[in-house]
Amino acid sequence: MANPYAGEVVLHVDGVAQTCKLTLGALAELEAALGADTLVALVERFEGGAFSSRDVMALLVAGLRGGGWRGDAGDLLSAEIAGGPVGAAKVAAQLLARAFAPPP
Repeated sequence: MANPYAGEVVLHVDGVAQTCKLTLGALAELEAALGADTLVALVERFEGGAFSSRDVMALLVAGLRGGGWRGDAGDLLSAEIAGGPVGAAKVAAQLLARAFAPPP
């Protein structure tokens, strides 16, 4: 079970619940994966609904790695993610929200 007060979110990958968290190291990895993009720009894209599948994938990989997962983006390309693309985008948005603000 994820702890929202610790910034954790659960993502089901191939039927297995994985805890995701944007740690400082995961955020640094995310910045590197997005190249010149800033995290502020990423948050703004999600808030405005203008995010890309690349944004979602980068967030999920960073969150999974922050939660202890040892895979990479290639491992997610053929994985079954609960909720499909919409479910993946929801988890990515929750990761961003929980990384920068406490849960309500």
